[in-house]
Amino acid sequence: MTTKKFFTAKNVATLGVLLALVVVLQAFGGAIPIGAVQLNFTLIPIVLGALLLGPWAGGFLGLACGVVILIQVIIAPAGFYYIIWVNDPVITVITCLSKTTLAGIAAGFLFKLIEKKNRYVAVFTASAIVPIINTGVFILCCLWMNKSIGMTQDWMVNDLGMTQFLGLNPFVFILLGLVTFNFFVELGVNLIVAPGLHTVYKVVEKRIGK
Repeated sequence: MTTKKFFTAKNVATLGVLLALVVVLQAFGGAIPIGAVQLNFTLIPIVLGALLLGPWAGGFLGLACGVVILIQVIIAPAGFYYIIWVNDPVITVITCLSKTTLAGIAAGFLFKLIEKKNRYVAVFTASAIVPIINTGVFILCCLWMNKSIGMTQDWMVNDLGMTQFLGLNPFVFILLGLVTFNFFVELGVNLIVAPGLHTVYKVVEKRIGK
């Protein structure tokens, strides 16, 4: 898609609406605290941006999501985010800005690649890849933060009473304590909601014309 073709009134308006959704959801209720981390429902408009406008729009929305998360971490860090911001600020910045950005870009490219063969498979694949890459990058970044992960484990065991995490090695703790529940909920939400919203959008688009 050329720059001229992308920056049509419809595309700019769509991107603006999705950007507003990303900011509002992330800043005012798109994330629900569960244990040490948060469920990020802001992934849904990122998926939609990638499906409707392509990989770079998905990446832009992902970056916007990351910027809002980073601002929240800097202004009012709590729990896990307080620990990593105090001990590993550089890796925290990289984590916040990279995980949803890369997820949005990958979703757009995968959708365009698979869409030619099967649109429905392409939609579900793109919807699934966002939480997968978001979580995968998060895990990789956590592996760089040994001190922070150890302190988080101690906090969850001693302060939150989650004794099931006592004695786990860091990688297993990351998977069980910080990732597993969040990942499956985010994956389920994306697979259910994003394709449905995309279908509605396409129906409306056909009725009103391009």
